[in-house]
Amino acid sequence: MIRRPFAAIQGLGVAVPQRVVTNADLEKTLETSDQWIVERTGIRQRYWAGPGETVASLSQTAAETAMTQAGVTANSLDAIILATATPDRLLPSTACDLQALLGADHAAAFDVSAACPGFLYGLTVGEALIAAEQAETVLLVGAEKLSTITDHQDRSTAVLFGDGAGAAILRRVHEGNRGVLSNFIRSDGKLAPLLYIPGGGANDPISEKVVRERSHYMKMAGREVFKAAVLTMAEACDEALRRAGVKAEEIDLLVPHQANIRIIEATAKHAGLPMDKVMVNVDCYGNTSSASIPLALNQAVHEGRLKPGDLVMLVAFGAGFTWGSAVIRW
Repeated sequence: MIRRPFAAIQGLGVAVPQRVVTNADLEKTLETSDQWIVERTGIRQRYWAGPGETVASLSQTAAETAMTQAGVTANSLDAIILATATPDRLLPSTACDLQALLGADHAAAFDVSAACPGFLYGLTVGEALIAAEQAETVLLVGAEKLSTITDHQDRSTAVLFGDGAGAAILRRVHEGNRGVLSNFIRSDGKLAPLLYIPGGGANDPISEKVVRERSHYMKMAGREVFKAAVLTMAEACDEALRRAGVKAEEIDLLVPHQANIRIIEATAKHAGLPMDKVMVNVDCYGNTSSASIPLALNQAVHEGRLKPGDLVMLVAFGAGFTWGSAVIRW
């Protein structure tokens, strides 16, 4: 289905913590090696937050860059959508903390919890607010501190995840065809136990038992998650293309969630796109969940791989299970 765009991305910004953690660093504390990690994931380093580096502070840095690039002020923001699986605290939302840091007194602020496709879920919500004439300007952020929910004694997950934030300004499209052409989101809660945190929530609050069992950290059935990721990201690509009314060969750049190089390669193969049309930076950041796509988008723009008028397809998969996609005329 082809329709005129309602909203376009008009500014991007990113932020990562100061600390870089290489595979060589992990070799000191885990029974692993750089070769083992690179061959299975494509990851060579990641960023982990230190004291004082919060989801809100990383989001603020990314947001201010995006706002400057788009030429908007805090007072002009109608909504702040912060996608995160690692809020700074359970109450209030981290989006409200970000709102206070920015001084965006006229905005509605709320978090979106959709794990790795969180930025795409937020993009869908932000576009809908604009289409419904509830907003003209939306700040969309994907930000994570996955190092705080990763079990650093578990080799199968400790090597995968990093911290960071990416922000985008969504604004109403008044003319032309630049903007979001399609989006697609889906989930299957039956598969939740394959990638989840068993303890630490309202059902099993933090206690000596939870800490002793280390159930407040992520648990993942890697092989099953890999299979589901490949299948659902393929579906998401197909659906985004169908809804946008474009063919795969028309796509100038694919920006997939940066979880694992093998998943990225499988997704590109299904879409019929060569790897030179795929943005890959998992080697530098690891899996940053909802921050993954905006970090990759920003890099693609700065490297000249994404230019005005290009067609870009975004796709992601994560815990829930959740998945989503979008096609954008840049």
